[in-house]
Amino acid sequence: MMYTKLTLLVSLLLLMLIVKEIKPRVEFTNLKCRSVNKDFAEFTQCTLKSINRTYKYISTKVSLHKLPITKARVNFGLYKRFNGYRPFLYNKTLDACHFFQHQKANPVAKYFFDMIKEYSNLNHSCPYNNDIIVEKVSTDTVNHHVTKILPYPEGDYMLETHWMLNDIYCGVIQVYITLF
Repeated sequence: MMYTKLTLLVSLLLLMLIVKEIKPRVEFTNLKCRSVNKDFAEFTQCTLKSINRTYKYISTKVSLHKLPITKARVNFGLYKRFNGYRPFLYNKTLDACHFFQHQKANPVAKYFFDMIKEYSNLNHSCPYNNDIIVEKVSTDTVNHHVTKILPYPEGDYMLETHWMLNDIYCGVIQVYITLF
């Protein structure tokens, strides 16, 4: 009896050492930025950069031509690919100026903002008097959020954001990722 328990325990430990932990991974597949009103705001950078097979990052820069920005509204939606991209879980519009003052009041927006906040100059509330920069958001950061903080099922996703600044529709950003 003791021998079978010991054998079972040793077998289980060996199995745990041999089998690797399976972790979902994120890969950026595309990034699209479109300026709607170039007199007001224009994307001067919208890049997806692949350093090697495992390290990719995205960067965007928006030049704001009519400052200051005192009102900002953002609509963001998460879409999953099911024979085309279909809405998945979230589609929300929020007052960004209010959000920056009261982030805990909107946990869904905070979840997405936390992915970029340390890589951006979006670190204060309105008014904004300078260009908006999001620089080098890596797949590692996004992977941590979509696998450890709030796990998502495998698949192809698109996060789409629509921006209204000072009540003027300015642009659209679409970030495409694959979770496998």
